[in-house]
Amino acid sequence: MTHRALRDSAKFLAGLVLGDFITLWWLSAQGLLPIHFLGIVWTTQIVVPGLLFDAALFLILVHYGWHVGKIPVFRERTYLVVAGAIFTVVAIVHFIRLFTGDINLNILGWVVPLWISWIGVVVAAYLAYLSFSLAAKLA
Repeated sequence: MTHRALRDSAKFLAGLVLGDFITLWWLSAQGLLPIHFLGIVWTTQIVVPGLLFDAALFLILVHYGWHVGKIPVFRERTYLVVAGAIFTVVAIVHFIRLFTGDINLNILGWVVPLWISWIGVVVAAYLAYLSFSLAAKLA
């Protein structure tokens, strides 16, 4: 696929995601939840995470589809170093959570199991490594 076709696809998908956002918000506002759709029970507990996910995905698709907020080349290295530092902090916090067990993580009432922090350490450390190595190549 060409870049033009990918950008056009991103614009189309941004519209679909916006429609999903509006539909989820409307269903919640009208008190029509819970509903069963495609074997999934959509409850009021799913509204906030669903809206946040839709908003983030919409912003990413708009950014790619319409070239909003291009990162200048001279600032790309700074961006990668900051992203690497954030990923490093996240990996360290997950690592501390694994070995102390004192940090209880709740996401909208769901207690996150301790074993998920192993995935968090691996993924965050890998992303930090990639960020720092790409920043070093730009120097």
